[in-house]
This record gives sequence, C-alpha cells and structure tokens, in this order.
Amino acid sequence: MRAKEPDNLIRLQLENYIDFFTVYITEDEAVFEALEKNKDNRIAIIKDSGLDNSPYFLYLQANIRLHWALARLKFEEYYTAFLEVNKAFKLLEANEEKFPRFLPNKKDLGILHAMVGTIPDNYKWGVELLTSLNGTIHQGKSEIEAVIKNAQTNQFTYEVETLVLYSYLLMHLENDAETAWSQLKSGKLNPKTSLLACFTLANVAMRTGRNDEAISILENRPGGKDYFEFPYLDFMLGTAKLRRLDQDSDQYFHRFLDRFHGRHFIKEAYQKLAWSALMKGNNTLFETYRKKVLSKGNLVVGGDKNAEQDAKSNYIPDLTLLKARLLFDGGYYKKAYEQLLAKTSSEFTGQRGQLEFTYRMGRILHKMGKTNEAIRYYSQTIEEGRNAPYYFACNAALQAGLLFESVHNTKAALQYFDVCTNIHPEEHKTALHQQAKAGMERIKETSH
Repeated sequence: MRAKEPDNLIRLQLENYIDFFTVYITEDEAVFEALEKNKDNRIAIIKDSGLDNSPYFLYLQANIRLHWALARLKFEEYYTAFLEVNKAFKLLEANEEKFPRFLPNKKDLGILHAMVGTIPDNYKWGVELLTSLNGTIHQGKSEIEAVIKNAQTNQFTYEVETLVLYSYLLMHLENDAETAWSQLKSGKLNPKTSLLACFTLANVAMRTGRNDEAISILENRPGGKDYFEFPYLDFMLGTAKLRRLDQDSDQYFHRFLDRFHGRHFIKEAYQKLAWSALMKGNNTLFETYRKKVLSKGNLVVGGDKNAEQDAKSNYIPDLTLLKARLLFDGGYYKKAYEQLLAKTSSEFTGQRGQLEFTYRMGRILHKMGKTNEAIRYYSQTIEEGRNAPYYFACNAALQAGLLFESVHNTKAALQYFDVCTNIHPEEHKTALHQQAKAGMERIKETSH
C-alpha cells in the first residue's frame, strides 16, 4: 500500500495497528520505546496532508492517539496515557460536529462514552484531573449499535473491529456474556486464519463456560513464519486445560514462559504450574514454583498480584477447593458441585478455606439456577468475610447484585452492588468495584 498509494493516510493507521499489537502482545519495553517514536511522525504527516476537509483527518489522529494511550497503560505511563485519551476525545468530538454521519468516529466515541462511567477508583484521578471525558454505558452502547446496524447493509471497513468492541462492552459493562458470544460467532472472525480472532473467540469462550470450545480454538490456531509470535495463547491454552484438570496443562505454561519476554502474567503462570504440581502430588515442585512466583514477573495486573499474595502467605490450596474452583471456572458446574457436595465449611482449615467453601458453593448454585440457595451462601460469605483480606465477600456481593438484577429486583441489586464497593479486599478489588459500578449505572439508566 505504501508503494502504490503513498498519499493514502489509511496506511498510517494500518502501520499504527501493527505497531500497537506488536507492543501490546510482546510487552517488550525496548520495542515500545523504538516504535513509540512513529506516533508523532504519523500524526505530523496527517496534519501536513492538507486534507482538513476529510472526515479521516481528525479521526485518524484520534485513533492513533487512542492506541498509544492503551500501550502506555500497559507500561504504567498513566499520566501520559490520560493526556493522550483526552486529546483523542477532543478530536473525536470536533470531528463529530463536522461529520455527524461518519461511522468510524462513532465507533471510537461509543467505546469512550461507555467506559467513562465505570472508570476504576485508582484511575479516576487521571480522568477527573487530566481529561474532559463524559458519557454513559447506554449512550456508548447506542452509538456502537447504530454503527453495527449500518454495517449490516453497507460496506464498513471497521466492521469486525466494531463487533469485537461491542462484544467486550456487552460482556464487561452490560454483564451479557451470552449475547457477546453469539455476536462474535455470527460475525466474520475466522480463527483458522487470524491469531487475533483466536484470542478473541477463545477469551470469550473461556468467560462463558465454553472451555472445551476454547481448547479446540487454541489447539487448532494457525502458525508458521507468516504469523506473529503470540505466546499468550499458550498461557490461555494452559489455563483452559488446567480448568479441565488435564494432566498436560503445564507444558503450555512452560512454552509461554520460554517464549514470552514481557512483564505480565508471569507470576500467574508460575502459580498455575504450582497448582498443577500439587494436583499431581508433587509438593516439592509446588514449593519450587511458589518461590518462582516471588522472584519472577511484575505486580501490575490482578492475576499477578493475587499470585504474589498467595505465595507470600505460604498458603497451600486445599485440593478439593482447588479442583472445584478450576472446574467452576471452566464451566463444568456439575463436576464442581460434586467436589463440594458432601462437605461443610467446618471441614476446611482456617478462615480462608471456610470462606472459599461458602463462596464457591454460592457461585456453583447460582450457575446451576438454584438461586435461593446461592443467595444464602453469598450472604454467609459477606457476613463472615467482609473484613477479611480475600476477595470472596466482595465478589459474593457483586454476584448477588447481578443475580437480583437478572430477576429485575433493582432495589436488592443496588444494595448488593453498594455492599461490593464498600468491601476492600487485597485482591481483585479494582475489577470487582468496576463491575459493581457498571451494574449501578445500568440500573440508573434503565430507571429514567
């Protein structure tokens, strides 16, 4: 494209996509620093293009800035990331005024509008201090739905990207994972030719209890010299196999660790290797991997923080609870239930084990449709664990809120979402509070 159409500004966006995914997938700081210089060059070329009257003039500048803002968050450059987001937002708003029917603009604005109402507390300072962002989940969702509807009858270059963004919005902000899955499956994502399609479909499959399908997608992914190295897919495959209690899950975590030179998910990979060793009865290897959790990786993402806290506490998981947890996470609810059916909380050692039992029973019964029993276990977990450092009570409150929201008992749902935001565990707090706030936002919007 560069040789044939040097003046086609879209090539700058495509090159920026390549840089962004390279940085985001490798998490290599040297690569980030080398490629980051391209951002200003691309924006300068667009500004000097003389195409001020094109709807792409401001849109491409904003889109390039948004990608680099996401990349900066990966490397903890929060201040600069928020400044980039604000510049992008202002460019998109200005473009919306000039070209109100320009669909690519609505795609990016829709995501920003939807996300702003659920910004985690630890990022709010940046949004309030450094940006002029505004919007609601409903507003953003409506904008993206309008784009998708138009794309069904008209050719739209960003159709697949919009569908993926919409699916993640449904899953994370609307708590509608089933619709997210059906949207993706009915779309144009082809996991046989695209590693990003593999990642997206497998990720949503794993979040919707379709673990076997995720394994199939990941095992049959394309490879070879024509494809970019994507080690995180091995981490995902190892995780999916561990959830099925497969004996060979550890080989995929080793492949991930051997090939990945980034900063995230390393502690979590060693934690999962430790679990695999424990389930095979190898306590010595469990201890070896526990020490690796403490000596390797970084403490940025929730999974790594959780792995570090577990390792520091010298906590050895109860095998029954561990298997129930993994089976539950894989969507094998009946098998998870069978692990715990004959147990009572008093049979488990210490507060953590007892809380995990009541919490896990609540989650399993919830998924099995036994809602009254689920609420009883959620309430017990909240009552006994709200001041404990573990995430069980906080997530029990969130799940109870989601349960009541699903049966349109908005008063009870709001009460439980509020309880969730007022419990402050040492693990997963940011993600849990964000989901509770998204729930409050949904109820507030539908009640108007």
